[in-house]
Amino acid sequence: MTGRFDHLPNRRAIIDRRALADTIAALEGPSDAALRRDATALLKTALDAGRCEVERRLIEHPSRGLEATSAQAYLIDQILRLLFGFTIERLHPRPNPTTAERLTLIAVGGYGRTEMAPHSDVDIGFLTPGRQTPWSEQVIESMLYALWDLGLKLGHSSRSLDEMIRQAKADITVRTALLEARYVCGDTELYEEASRRFKAEVQADTARTFIAEKLAERDLRHKKMGDTRYVVEPNVKEGKGGLRDLHALFWIGKYIYDVQRAAELVEVGLFTKAEYRLFHRADNFLQAVRCHLHSITGRAEDRLTFDVQREIAERMRFSDRPGKSKVERFMQFYFLQVKIVGSLSGVFLAHLDEKFAARGRRFGLPTLRRSPRKMHGFVLDRGRLALPSDDFFREDPARLIEMFQLADKHGLEIHPLAMRAAARDAKLVDEVRDSPSANALFLDVLSSPRDSELVLRWMNEAGVFGRFVPDFARVVAQMQFDMYHHYTVDEHTIRAIGLLSQIERGALVEDHPLATGIFDQIVSRRALYVAVLLHDIAKGRGGDHSILGAEVARRLCPRFGLTAAETETVAWLVEKHLLMSATAFKRDLSDFKTILDFCDVVQSPERLRLLLTLTVVDIRAVGPGVWNGWKRQLLSDLYESAEEVLRLGHKQKGRADRIAAKQETLQADLGWDDAKFADFVRRMPEAYWVAEPDDVLAHNARFIAGAGDAHLAIDAHVYPERGATLVTIYAADHPGLFYRIAGAIHVAGGNIIDARIHTTRDGMAVDNFLVQDPFGRPFDDVGQLARLKTAIEDALANRGKLADRLVAKALPRVRAEAFEIVPNALIDNKASNRFTVVEVNARDRPALLNQLAHALFQSKVTIHSAHVATYGERAVDTFYVTDLTGDRIVAAARLRTLERRLLAAAAGEEIDLAA
Repeated sequence: MTGRFDHLPNRRAIIDRRALADTIAALEGPSDAALRRDATALLKTALDAGRCEVERRLIEHPSRGLEATSAQAYLIDQILRLLFGFTIERLHPRPNPTTAERLTLIAVGGYGRTEMAPHSDVDIGFLTPGRQTPWSEQVIESMLYALWDLGLKLGHSSRSLDEMIRQAKADITVRTALLEARYVCGDTELYEEASRRFKAEVQADTARTFIAEKLAERDLRHKKMGDTRYVVEPNVKEGKGGLRDLHALFWIGKYIYDVQRAAELVEVGLFTKAEYRLFHRADNFLQAVRCHLHSITGRAEDRLTFDVQREIAERMRFSDRPGKSKVERFMQFYFLQVKIVGSLSGVFLAHLDEKFAARGRRFGLPTLRRSPRKMHGFVLDRGRLALPSDDFFREDPARLIEMFQLADKHGLEIHPLAMRAAARDAKLVDEVRDSPSANALFLDVLSSPRDSELVLRWMNEAGVFGRFVPDFARVVAQMQFDMYHHYTVDEHTIRAIGLLSQIERGALVEDHPLATGIFDQIVSRRALYVAVLLHDIAKGRGGDHSILGAEVARRLCPRFGLTAAETETVAWLVEKHLLMSATAFKRDLSDFKTILDFCDVVQSPERLRLLLTLTVVDIRAVGPGVWNGWKRQLLSDLYESAEEVLRLGHKQKGRADRIAAKQETLQADLGWDDAKFADFVRRMPEAYWVAEPDDVLAHNARFIAGAGDAHLAIDAHVYPERGATLVTIYAADHPGLFYRIAGAIHVAGGNIIDARIHTTRDGMAVDNFLVQDPFGRPFDDVGQLARLKTAIEDALANRGKLADRLVAKALPRVRAEAFEIVPNALIDNKASNRFTVVEVNARDRPALLNQLAHALFQSKVTIHSAHVATYGERAVDTFYVTDLTGDRIVAAARLRTLERRLLAAAAGEEIDLAA
């Protein structure tokens, strides 16, 4: 189509069609097959050269996405025109063509829009007036073979005009593809007739149906992709706020108003000029990202995974800033663009809504049943909160906050045109930022007993949230470059507030019985909601975000209207928001010193309740699959132990009393006579009784009794409430037992999340391991458990070299390689009165625990317990150890050697896989 590629500079550098046509015309060959082969070779050379030129331009101007996609489409256009001309003139000429022997080649889909990334499909259609004649069949077949020989990935169809109309009416996908049909070459009259019939017979009077189907298709796609714009590995094409959403807007505009290009959406009133500029900028940027994605991966890849994010950030010339790496700045800009796409979608649909209002229900939105009275000047438009005039916010900027408070209070939806005005006038909220009444309204929304998450999300979409709380604006669209956090900081925060609201309403009682049960006892409810809002507010500033966040809290809370006591509570919660999870997941909770140290920081039952609830919603809001039964169990154990200390003080039962109570409970449970039970008690060390919970003690006792005099017995018992399988090994103790078992469990496909190691007084090892599958679920399949037992037996009997099996099992974690994690070993003699606590941070990888345990074995230390926590690509393995005589390790030289060995094992250097 003329003018479609006029904006492309120096088109002949991409492909010189005239020169190539002359070269092809001069070809001579002994047969049609030889002629086609030679022509295809020339076209292939031109195609490769053209792609190299387009790639060169993309590298030179990395943010010109639309130019790059147009250049690809232009190149394919010229190749198709040359091939079509060659085929009908040289291979299958028509001396006297009939009216039936007419053929048109059209571009459809993305190619029809002239938007092609380097590895996009080439979507084409062949149109004939009626049934295909032998001549048209020959031409189509010959062209398809040539195109396949060129290595193009084709999406193709061949239809008569009647078939085209029939299929377009029946199938929304065909209709959408044909909506973007563009003439490439062939019979122009036939193309014009097809275009006229499509408008008259397919488009006419079906706009409402088409819109409804497209919106339903969009919602289904969003659900499949995670239904949020802010996933940290987004799909550029299909994800929420991605290219497909922009396409949907254009398709709908084209279907109703027959616009040919997105710029014409302004002329028909669907966008203002400013909104179209935003549309164009987002489209251009997303197209550029997609082109770089295809170019780097060498395939049609649309998922922006961690391993390519860094390279694209460099290609697109983002640079590091204090507290923010280039990849985080690139991804923040990406998320701001998809946020804009979301806002534009709302505005666009609002206009359509007005156009079709008279004909029934609104698009995809429920209608309101009741009409609230006190609207403070706002009006209702078909059940939605709307503005009485365009300058309503300018008259009183506090209404920008009040609109969202009313929407929350009355359960109303906000009219998209009111949202558009809020986005336009968001900067006016600066004037009322320090107004007590505006801050009171904001606090009402934040701590609402209703669905505050939805309204806060609307406030964020409109840009009002970030203008009213500038510290929040700094984390809007900010991603965290790791595999642990699934969402941007603002999305994570809003989700956490939503989860807190659900816990308060009792909606998550099955998942969080403890947090739900204690919520009614929480006095500082407002402080808790503000703490959830502010817990990650200082991310991306450089330095410790907990400490910096506490400073932000001390500055912001008085402005929100919180008392001095509430402000101090919020600041403390923000500063210590990682304390409870770090203690529960990385320390031994059976060591009483752990509980005492934790309580020294917490100091009050109210703070303990607040901290538990904040910890739960923070972990849950990280992403799907992060929260599990084991984490719930650990947090519950820590809460209950700490609550007892804070309630009773340090006068609670002594160690001997607690051991006696556990033994009494166990004997009652087992039903053993005094002599048999006394014999069992004599065999077990004192630490065993302190370390293990009652249910594990009972299970171990029955298992050991059943094993009798066996030198090796293995048992696996699924604990659904812990979300893990308890694997118990009862074997003759010998040095290196732990690292061999750890290796064997890995070979069988298990992940160890916790381990306790005991030695009886008669030299038998009783080792309890909590094991999950790679997806964080209990290791409960019969085949898995059988493999597990066999692997452990083989490892302990030295059948086959364990090192070889570990190497064979190790799977590459390509995505984890995108992250630089410097191994770190911390050795602490203050965290426990009886053990030296060793904490190792390293990149998570297969057999890491096995290698760390082997380094400890080489250092001649005894492992008493191990605790494994993973945060995406990062693993934190903590060991409670002593020397071989049972004392803490205090000699400086020995500690340095231990640290050196652990760092080498953590880095995977110069340490063989333990065998």
